[in-house]
Formats: sequence, C-alpha cells, structure tokens
Amino acid sequence: MTADLHVLCAGYAHDRVASTVVLIQDEGRAVVVDPGMVSHRSKILDPLASLGVDPAEVGDVVFSHHHPDHTLNAALFERARFHDFWAIYEADTWTDRAADGFRLSGSVWLMATPGHTAEDITTLVETSDGLVACTHLWWSEQGPVQDPLAEDQAALEHSRARILELEPSLIVPGHGAPFRPDRARVS
Repeated sequence: MTADLHVLCAGYAHDRVASTVVLIQDEGRAVVVDPGMVSHRSKILDPLASLGVDPAEVGDVVFSHHHPDHTLNAALFERARFHDFWAIYEADTWTDRAADGFRLSGSVWLMATPGHTAEDITTLVETSDGLVACTHLWWSEQGPVQDPLAEDQAALEHSRARILELEPSLIVPGHGAPFRPDRARVS
C-alpha cells in the first residue's frame, strides 16, 4: 500500500517567504501539508485543479508547526480535519491526541520532530519510490545547517538524525524543492 505525493508549491525563504505545500493521496483521502504563505492562492489551487482535486474534497490538513508561513491558507479547505502536534480540529471539535505515530491512512503518519519549534511534526509518506519526509527540519537542500529561528538547535539535530535513520528516499523541506537525503546538510 503506497500513497501518491505531489508538491503543489516549492517554497522559498529569501527576501520573500513561501511554504512548500504538498498534496498526498492515499486510500481515497486527500491530505494537504503546510498550506501556508504563497504569492497567490492560485499557487495552491491551480495545481490541485490540474490533479482533479476540489479543495472541498481535502479531508486532512497537517501543520508542521504553527508559524503563519505554514498555516495561512488553511481556510481553503473548509471540510478538512486539521492536525498539529497535540490535537485534531474539526469544525468546533478539538480532540486531544499526541501526533507521534498517529496514522492519517495506511501510508501516511506523523512523527514528533521538535527543534525548529518544540511543537514541530513531520509527515511521513510511504510512496512507490520509498519513504518521503515532509518536514521543517530542513528549510531547503542548501540549508541553513544552523536554523536561525530554531528554539532548540540540539533537539533539531536529534530530530534530523531520527528522520535520517528511517532512510527516506526524499525530504520535502519547509521552504524548498524536494531533495535526496544523501545531499542533506545535517551538521
């Protein structure tokens, strides 16, 4: 059992900021990860439309953390359940649960990966090409090695090591295009 993963928008963090936004399709469910800041909502909506996905069909939205550059466009998905490090939010219902190990589907699960913030989570996706980690442990393939906004750099480095131990085939960073982990700047 494997999921399909599509990068809707490859983010960036220079003089302007955009989140890397991802669509995962598994077991008839559509999951969006980090629907944050982009130059225009069409950067999210147009790729969804080209994949035949109506925003109203998105069942789950995952926030890697609560910075606005990763959450700003969440309202595009009005019928979704929203996931963060400690709960699921649906309409007016808040359901407490730890993210670590929580499965959204057979091929998609969450992992607590503190460092950038104490509440960071990584979305892990089993695809036909191997495991993919959607994470803010890396901003992009180019780094930075030392996260200038990390609440706890030591925790971030420990979380990076835990992800790399899983031997992912691809890392989808918070603000950049996917890259192979053998090219990751870890330390």
